[in-house]
Amino acid sequence: MGIKLGQREFAPSWLMTVATILFGSLFVTLGFWQWQRGAERQATWDAFARSTNSAIEVGTAHLAVLPEFSRVRLRGSYAPERQFLLDNRIFDGRAGYEILTPFVLTDGHVVLVNRGWIPFAGFRDQLPDVAFDAPHVSTIVGRIDELPSAGLASGRAAPQTTAGWPRVTSFPRMTELAAALGRPLESRIVLLDADAAYGYERHWAAPGLNPMRHVGYAVQWWGFAVVLLGLYVGLNLRKVV
Repeated sequence: MGIKLGQREFAPSWLMTVATILFGSLFVTLGFWQWQRGAERQATWDAFARSTNSAIEVGTAHLAVLPEFSRVRLRGSYAPERQFLLDNRIFDGRAGYEILTPFVLTDGHVVLVNRGWIPFAGFRDQLPDVAFDAPHVSTIVGRIDELPSAGLASGRAAPQTTAGWPRVTSFPRMTELAAALGRPLESRIVLLDADAAYGYERHWAAPGLNPMRHVGYAVQWWGFAVVLLGLYVGLNLRKVV
């Protein structure tokens, strides 16, 4: 038995009602999830934008507690004889590597510095020459960041511990890099400033999708919920004969 509304009767089946509630709830939930993702992404982008401020001169004891993307100034020396090539890195639609070079601070701690991107030569057995003559002591400026994570992507590969240098790796963990290097490493890396010496292509940007993309996805999911509700009402509202 349905509900009479003037000359019409609303009489949905129980199966359609249950399906509408389930899928409608799913669409609304996904919409709020994307909205929250957008808010989180906006916070990340705002933090990245704020990091353009003057660099903070810090020791390694402070690297782990500083906000992500903080701009820091570190003093020490490069150790270019042992470097890592981060594989599967894309720049302007081209495949290549990002170069991770150990930087030994004056207190003896070691932090990996991302010196930028270089193109893939076309052959896996032809690694790029990333050697350079580093000064004994230098000061570098860059942003604090985490190692790139694979997310849902495949192809994660730890660096070989017996190969020569530089060593290719894809989405490694810091513990794996430390094991290959044979010494402890700081838990975060430094993205070398674009105007600093001994770097390659560097156009650092906030990670992830534009926050408005997530907002758009949220509106899309909520739109599906509205359409579903409209179909539920329209298909079950019949004229009384």
